[in-house]
Amino acid sequence: MTSTAHRPPTPRQVELLGRLEALVLAEGFAHFTLDNLAARLRCSKSTLYALAASKEQLAVRVVGRYFKGAAERIERKIAGIEDIRVRIGTYLAGAAEELRKASAKFIADVSAFAPTRTTYERNARAAAQRIREFIQEGVHSGVFREVHASLIAEMVGLLIESIQTGVLTRRAAVADSEAFTALGELLLDGLHRSEP
Repeated sequence: MTSTAHRPPTPRQVELLGRLEALVLAEGFAHFTLDNLAARLRCSKSTLYALAASKEQLAVRVVGRYFKGAAERIERKIAGIEDIRVRIGTYLAGAAEELRKASAKFIADVSAFAPTRTTYERNARAAAQRIREFIQEGVHSGVFREVHASLIAEMVGLLIESIQTGVLTRRAAVADSEAFTALGELLLDGLHRSEP
């Protein structure tokens, strides 16, 4: 028997995964059964089992698909942007835009389920790594002052995570997009090289 993980999805499966992703982003996944999902998506349970062997594995696949797609869309937005300050701002704005697609229920379900939380944490680490690369590039090119790029990137990563989980936005009573805008301002103003 061939594993579903090693076969590329058919066009029908890609379309179904897209609809499933939209549903899960809007409503979360923990409360659904495979029967519920099949009814909502107007497909058979066997069609869902062709995507993953269990509801939990299906959740992992859909969450991974969402984060992978978000990262690819953000990377396309920043491709070709030479100005490092604009690139960082565009990157953070792209992250905010992608997060607006995810409901609070989705984020809560991702955080509560260890396998999807692992995917989420891997995504947050990748975002911190990209920020670190941007900072190092800015320092090297003289646009930013000399800073501990890894430390700043980890701090930004923690802030991104607290925005994604709703902790920061709840405490500050702001929307995700406002939080990402403020993070961009804080980061770029803090890195700015003052002229003597």
